[in-house]
Amino acid sequence: MFERILSLFTPTPHVTELPPEDARHALGALLVRTAKADHAYLFEEVEEIDHVLADLYDLNPVEAAMMRAACEKLEHEMPTTENLAQILHDAISQSEREDVVAALWRVVFADGIEEEEEDAILHQVEGALGVSAEISKRLHDEAQAAALGG
Repeated sequence: MFERILSLFTPTPHVTELPPEDARHALGALLVRTAKADHAYLFEEVEEIDHVLADLYDLNPVEAAMMRAACEKLEHEMPTTENLAQILHDAISQSEREDVVAALWRVVFADGIEEEEEDAILHQVEGALGVSAEISKRLHDEAQAAALGG
């Protein structure tokens, strides 16, 4: 009985379970990693990640935010961008890989500023996904134009 009483005063750490390393969560983690690449994780980027996840997976805003939170944990735990990209590469088609690169560019331009660190992540991902530099450049230009209102 004394142990039960003591247990009431002993905090038990709450451990959030790591999400599965599936294509959906790998994409979310890459979106988060791209947003964090410039060492600033801004509201506009978080909002764009939520929009991308909601659009791709038919989620409502709360579900998208919850998925992003899980993806943030996966991004923190996964050691390399290549590991995340490889999960996607193995699970999706070539056209879907191009959609991933387009979504990543949307996140880059969400805050209106394209940083070198973000470019580096994108080039790493496009290489791992097998998306050509030419296609990635086109997707870059489209995302940039959309961000500028064009």
